[in-house]
Amino acid sequence: MADSVSEADKIRNKRLAKLGSQAPSTAPSAVQATPEADADLGAAANLSSSSSSTYKALEVSDTTGPQTATVSGTKVADNPISQLGLKKANGNGPRINITSSTPRANTLGPEAPSSGKGKSTPATPDTLDVWEDKTLSGIFRLSLDPKVGKDAHGHSLYYVSGVRGDLEDNHESVKLSTAVLDQAVIEAASNLGKTSPLDYLLACWKRVSRLFKSLKPIKAGDLKQGIVKEARRLCMSYCIWAITMPDMFGREPSPSSQLTSHLLVDQEDDRGVCHEFLTEMISRFSEDESAEEAMSTAMEDLSRELASKSMNDDYKPYVLALRTLVRYPALVNLIVQSPQFLPPDITAFTIETDTLLGPFFRISPLQGDVTTNYFSSPKTRDKGYIANSQNALRLTLRAHQADLLDITNHIIRTSKEAREKMLGWFAICMNTNHKRRAYQIDPKTVSTDGFMINVTVCLDQLCEPFMDATFSKVDRIDVEYLRRKPRIDVNDETKLNADQSTSDEYYSHHIEGEPNFISEVFFLTLAAHHYGPEATNQQISQLEKDLKRMEKQLALLVADRSKYIGSSQLTLFENAVKKYNDHIEKGISYKLAVQGVLLDELMQARSMQFMRYVIIWLLRIVGPSQNIPKNIIRLPLADEQPSVWKCLPEYYLDVVVGNFKFIMRNMPQVITATQSDELVMLCITFLQSSEYIKNPGIKSGLVTILYHGIWPVYGRSKGILGDLLNSLPFATEHLLHAILKFYIEVENTGSHTQFYDKFNVRYEIFQIIKCIWSNTIYRERLAQEAKVNIDFFVRFVNLLLNDVTFVLDESLSSFVKIHDIQEELRLDPTIDPAQRTEKEEALTDAQNKAKSYMQLTNETVAMLKLFTEALADSFTMPEIVQRLADMLDYNLDAMIGPKSSHLKVENPQEYSFNPRVLLAEIVDVYLNLRGKENFIIAVARDGRSYKPTNFENTTIVLRNKGLKSSEELAAWTALGEKFKKAKEIDAQAEEDLGEIPDEFLGEYIIL
Repeated sequence: MADSVSEADKIRNKRLAKLGSQAPSTAPSAVQATPEADADLGAAANLSSSSSSTYKALEVSDTTGPQTATVSGTKVADNPISQLGLKKANGNGPRINITSSTPRANTLGPEAPSSGKGKSTPATPDTLDVWEDKTLSGIFRLSLDPKVGKDAHGHSLYYVSGVRGDLEDNHESVKLSTAVLDQAVIEAASNLGKTSPLDYLLACWKRVSRLFKSLKPIKAGDLKQGIVKEARRLCMSYCIWAITMPDMFGREPSPSSQLTSHLLVDQEDDRGVCHEFLTEMISRFSEDESAEEAMSTAMEDLSRELASKSMNDDYKPYVLALRTLVRYPALVNLIVQSPQFLPPDITAFTIETDTLLGPFFRISPLQGDVTTNYFSSPKTRDKGYIANSQNALRLTLRAHQADLLDITNHIIRTSKEAREKMLGWFAICMNTNHKRRAYQIDPKTVSTDGFMINVTVCLDQLCEPFMDATFSKVDRIDVEYLRRKPRIDVNDETKLNADQSTSDEYYSHHIEGEPNFISEVFFLTLAAHHYGPEATNQQISQLEKDLKRMEKQLALLVADRSKYIGSSQLTLFENAVKKYNDHIEKGISYKLAVQGVLLDELMQARSMQFMRYVIIWLLRIVGPSQNIPKNIIRLPLADEQPSVWKCLPEYYLDVVVGNFKFIMRNMPQVITATQSDELVMLCITFLQSSEYIKNPGIKSGLVTILYHGIWPVYGRSKGILGDLLNSLPFATEHLLHAILKFYIEVENTGSHTQFYDKFNVRYEIFQIIKCIWSNTIYRERLAQEAKVNIDFFVRFVNLLLNDVTFVLDESLSSFVKIHDIQEELRLDPTIDPAQRTEKEEALTDAQNKAKSYMQLTNETVAMLKLFTEALADSFTMPEIVQRLADMLDYNLDAMIGPKSSHLKVENPQEYSFNPRVLLAEIVDVYLNLRGKENFIIAVARDGRSYKPTNFENTTIVLRNKGLKSSEELAAWTALGEKFKKAKEIDAQAEEDLGEIPDEFLGEYIIL
């Protein structure tokens, strides 16, 4: 017999036997098997020896728990499959033989929809077997009548001729029952045409589930519910087999899971996977490994399919499917236990596609062609179009990031194992992306910007539950985390104030204990900001430089087009120009997309909230016994720096500085008042105690934050921080000394660009001082510094005078060069083209130089004017006065002397050069010090630049141009006379002394 059974039938029989072994303890009917039953099925089934038995009413003791059926007063297994028998039919293999049963006398409940064409008579309720036939026919869309192809509602029915034949051969009533349901379902599902078995069975599942929920047991032993329950169980079993063994229904196995596509369909759709289906399938995991494997494979396939999609594609069903699945703890455990969740040897580039969660976090408007979809032809778009596109981009991304957070939250809250795996996945995202902070980045060695930003936003929101306004949980952030089994690798990171050997020695001492969840998420989020948005900011800055360079190259390329007109190479030239232009437009589109993402106020508000916690945490480390933030930190900080501070990764402070620099420059309105207080405190603390930080770039960043904080914004003339700097007691006490200290320190930073960096930093410091100078407290602080801390004050003034001399000299020299080149080009239009190009390049270089230095000149002279007006005594100290007089005389000579005619250039306002205003401010400095005798003597003794004619010529200019009032002109004239008289007295005194005797001269002078 075995030889005559086809391979498909063997598989089918084995599955039927397995189904029989899984049956619950309730059966709505009892069926006996024939002696010819197949050996495989007979071994699994509990067969009765009787060939015919009478169906009797089932007695169900408990409709909710395990149940047994009674036939003729004897308990039998309630497995309908164990009651099936097989016999040869026409020699072509086994056929299911159903024993006869007597008609059921019961008439229970309302009748179900009929599968036939006739209408039931309301006055005559259906018997149980008729109700069962109609119900099963309606659920599974089956028909035993070849003439009945549709039900009463017009739904197509599947005619199961094999089942009808078996019933007729056994002289049974031609009605559907749970006893023949297995054969009927297999026959129907194997002859569906283009419809897949799983499509058919899922629709059946929806119908049987709805019916099962609608049937409520009226009394103990409700047979209708037992029938529906059995149909529901069998339907789920066949759904699992349709997923795991499609060849059971004559279908070829697919390389991907049969279930995957159904997870993407709406749950209410007949093809969709509903809550009841998932719940029932999960309940089978303990007894059927194939169900668990099928679910795991389907979720992995979701991830693999999404890995090839972008935000331009239909990605939403995949995300919604995962959101649904993670609501089931058993499925979350499958997800984190999958080899695809944390595969070994994963790289930063492949983590987005080869991990289970990677493709979901990869979806972003910064992907590939998505940016050009939002910003097509960016060169031609106006600001309104760009702003609208960025708003649309942000809304789409916010919705996706909310989904990612929901997925992550459910995974973390499921179990300790799931939480550990989720945190481990985040840690891999950080530890494999250290190269994102390199200056030159190979895109194939790092994760994308969109992926890292999504990870960062998700982590930011995971921190929200413990970031309350009172910092009640800040002490839960373990300062020793990095020595207590940290997930984050910081070995190769630069430390705040320790060299590599010191750091290695410190971290070699491990501390016992497991880190808490708050610490884990806090340090992961810090790293995410460093390798995510901050790295993106750095790359965008470089991209902007590259785009400017490419624009210039394109302009030069287009200028050469005339060379190819009429040539066969014109087409190649045009294609090259188009390709180059497309590359530029793609770069511009990406830049606009990144700006749209980073300028999301909601995202940055969350970021600021996290940074606020970082600030307080850092201040608590450097002020360990000061109970911050309840108490204000005391300055200066202790000379002995805590070891934990010195060995912290530098980026722990750098991310705060970088983040606030970006916010202050682009969207200061998101910063709250409380955040402003803490930010000012951070900046002042580490400028005052700058020895706590090794990197001068971070310290200059603190100045930049304050500088951007005083930029005027709508409704606030002094910016976000201006009023605070003038009112906060901590600021009025420590700010001025802190910024003056860094003004001195920035002279020597050790950087190869320190010479130019110092001018930028000092320019920002000048702006801060101008903002606070109206506050008399700060003037008193500066006067106190001049009296109490003389060395400090003298160093500051000397550097200020050096700057004034240098930048003014460089500015005026550039104007002379600009004047000469412009005159040469104007007077000689026939100059050789090559020489003209060379001179134009030199002119451009001089113009750029003049713009930079002139801006610094204006600020330093203005600052000198403010200081000398308020602190004339301090600026005429013996250590300072002669250098100050020499500097003023030199600059006055440059402005009004014989060479001043060379300062006339075209469009002087382009360089912020207003010689009248500059001259007037230099005069103001003289007038501020006119009452100091030692200043008058110092000017008179300047043998290099002091010239009485310069003062006379200045008087003429001031009068003719109306630069000073009559009182100021009178004071200036009188001062000039004082200088002249002092010069005469000094010369007379020198003449009275006579020549120096030879014996007082050195031998080298005599020679």
